[in-house]
Amino acid sequence: MTTFDTQAGSAGPVSRHSELHALSEQLPRFGRLIHAFKAQQAAANRDRAALVLLYPLVRMGPLRQGALAELVHADPSTVSRHVALLVERGLVTRVADESDGRASRLVVTDAGRATLEQLRAEREAHLAHATTGWSHADLQTFTTLLGRFLDDLSAALPVDTGCPSTAVPEEK
Repeated sequence: MTTFDTQAGSAGPVSRHSELHALSEQLPRFGRLIHAFKAQQAAANRDRAALVLLYPLVRMGPLRQGALAELVHADPSTVSRHVALLVERGLVTRVADESDGRASRLVVTDAGRATLEQLRAEREAHLAHATTGWSHADLQTFTTLLGRFLDDLSAALPVDTGCPSTAVPEEK
């Protein structure tokens, strides 16, 4: 795993606490910007919330609806409404679960995959515009660190039992 020293060449040492404080101040801003972006996209396409469910279905493969709701940390009734819309639009189909014929799994159709590719292209175009002034090295470093941060943040989420994760972060 690559370790990045973002303090190299700075005016002086910055405490871990002050860096964590700065990060904690940036996260709400990030959340507001993501919310604003989603709201802007929703105005252009009211089905956007449903379409977002295509990402995990393509990445993870066929899933039961309850497992999808759990995976995206959403209320099952909300996911149910979104799935109904995806099925109605022909972007997802329900197939019998091999392990339990009474249950079904959600499978993305070719039309769903094409829609997902269009969503990805739109998102990448927006990111390309937002990072126009960034060097390739900056973009690569940020992408690596953001991925690492999201993995670690995800691992630190409470588990289904309501208990915090028992994983101990690696000492750097």
